[in-house]
Amino acid sequence: MNMTLATNVIFGNRYLALFAAVLTLATIGCGRSSVQAAPPAMPAPLVTVAKANAEDVPRYLDEIGRNAAFESVTVTPQVGGRIVERHFQDGENLHKGQLLFVIDPRPYKAQVDSAQAALAQAKAGLDLARIQFARDEEVIGTRAISKQDYDTKKNAVDVYGAQVEASEATLESAKLNLEYCYIHSPIDGRAGARLVDVGNVVQPNATSLLSIQRLDPIYANFTITESDLPGVQKQMSNGTLSAAVRLPSEAENAARTGRVEFLDNAVQNGSGTVNLRATMRNSDHYFWPGQFVNVRLVLSTDKGAVLIPNQATQISQKGTFVYVVKSDDTAELRPVKLGQRQGDQVVVSEGVAANERVVLAGQMLVRPGDKVRVDSGSAAGADPNAKSSTGRAPGGQS
Repeated sequence: MNMTLATNVIFGNRYLALFAAVLTLATIGCGRSSVQAAPPAMPAPLVTVAKANAEDVPRYLDEIGRNAAFESVTVTPQVGGRIVERHFQDGENLHKGQLLFVIDPRPYKAQVDSAQAALAQAKAGLDLARIQFARDEEVIGTRAISKQDYDTKKNAVDVYGAQVEASEATLESAKLNLEYCYIHSPIDGRAGARLVDVGNVVQPNATSLLSIQRLDPIYANFTITESDLPGVQKQMSNGTLSAAVRLPSEAENAARTGRVEFLDNAVQNGSGTVNLRATMRNSDHYFWPGQFVNVRLVLSTDKGAVLIPNQATQISQKGTFVYVVKSDDTAELRPVKLGQRQGDQVVVSEGVAANERVVLAGQMLVRPGDKVRVDSGSAAGADPNAKSSTGRAPGGQS
């Protein structure tokens, strides 16, 4: 009886210990579950910022234009004949007065000789007529000759005088034709490919020999819409209208400045556009006739315009906006009104003030009103006196 009771006590104590262990494990598990249910707080998003700068920027029109030679001449012969000499190479830079072609001069030299002989004959006849008339003029008062003979001798002087003048004109024409056998460049310019070779027979004022184009200076022809015409007319009247011209493949800072000196006198029917022309220096032959170019017509300068990097702008259903980081490092969503682009930057006419910080990168994680962490390694906008991508220092033009 005592053995049985002792055995039951031992087994009861084991059950109690086992129950207590299970209860302890359950309590620990519940504690861990409660800890995992509360997620840790998210850190503030890391963003890159830039300062808005105030600069003087141009207000402009962007157009597509095409270059044209300042002068263009197609050389044609003024006398006919066979080409016997050529004195230039295709594509050569020519000077005004440089000899290009020689047409066989022998027929025209013969005409000069013939005209000289005719002139000499006419002058000899005039001399004889003058001698005879002078002799008769001395005795006309004595009535040694009749009035009719006197008038005949006087008329002979006038006839031979006219023949001399005609012979002189014929000689001058023959000399001019002989001179035309030697064809010279009428302008400074670049030769194209020759259109005839030595041995070809050319016709006067009909056969094209060569095209020459003057490349310095050079024109850039372009158009504007009639709605932009009043602003352009105002600047032309002030004498301040200029154009920045560049090739389409080049950066904006590679543009060259030209003077806008020509505005057409009518709006084109159908297109509603007006033709303009800018003149540019081109001593290095950087531009070429026939090239398409981008033309930026500078109308005026906006003083103290606020510029921000274009990549800072975002678009929503309500319009364009940016995130502005305030002094307490909280982000504020600002609707903005944008103006013209200036290289990699854009003018903000409303919404951002100068020296305010705008978010460049990391916008996807930013919530309006929440804190952000500004990347300390961000160089953009750190120095408000640094030059912007437009190539101008703040507060003035370069």
